[in-house]
Amino acid sequence: MRYFRPGPAHHRLGLVCLGVGLQHGALPAVGPRVVDHHVAVVITAGRGWFRAGGGPVQTVTAPALLWLVPGVRHSYAPAPEGGWDEGFVDFTGPATAAYTELGYIEPERPVVPLRETAGARDMIARIARAARLGNPLLEVETSAAVHELLVALRRARADTGCDGDPVLDALARDAFLPLPVAAHAARHGMTLAELRAAVRRGAGCSPKDYLLAIRLGRAKELLAATDLPVAAVARRVGYADPAYFSRLFTRRVGLAPIRFREQQHATVPGGWSRRVPDPDHPPTIGPSGRTP
Repeated sequence: MRYFRPGPAHHRLGLVCLGVGLQHGALPAVGPRVVDHHVAVVITAGRGWFRAGGGPVQTVTAPALLWLVPGVRHSYAPAPEGGWDEGFVDFTGPATAAYTELGYIEPERPVVPLRETAGARDMIARIARAARLGNPLLEVETSAAVHELLVALRRARADTGCDGDPVLDALARDAFLPLPVAAHAARHGMTLAELRAAVRRGAGCSPKDYLLAIRLGRAKELLAATDLPVAAVARRVGYADPAYFSRLFTRRVGLAPIRFREQQHATVPGGWSRRVPDPDHPPTIGPSGRTP
């Protein structure tokens, strides 16, 4: 186990790592206790129990994640026969609020079944390696790894398949169809409330915002990499009314579509291509400085 003391400048990175540990076997019980920061405890083998607040005792079976959050009394322990293998990371910072809002940290679900732990183990091991004495990059390196750990844990949740969230994948495939959110729900055999809950759980936002982010991202690609008229760009991303599209784009992006195109044309070597890029393969800049 190693513990760190990041300074004020490091805290402004958004997340800082306070400690890391790798343990296994018949470990002693932890708590009851309260911490003033977040801890992700990744159980990679074995089983045991966990209790948060005044709630019931929950069985923990690997692979699983335990969320310890500030101000909530908790206790946990591996089963006395065989114990368990765990890795833990203590962290804090203002970015924890955003990660909680987006559903990456789940205070209301302190025991999270995982599909696998390889990605999380790699990040914990990376933090442990960075913790060598005299590492001048310790605080920044471990801060970056905590961000990646949260992504790895979100991806490894048992309610997310190996290829991603099926609801989000289906919405992404249909994002450019000129359909209201209720019609998307019906296409996928869901009520509007079910779709909202699924997208909030999977992406941390509403279905409308999820679809809008995909549409505007694609619109930016088309404006930056082609000379398609704005009306044609609007139609390609699901808006029949180019005036509405322009108002929406301007409000959300902060620039009118034409102004966004001018800005990108002035800064991207090679300028526009006449070939409409594949949504799954955005345009890149080739050796000649032009878009292929």
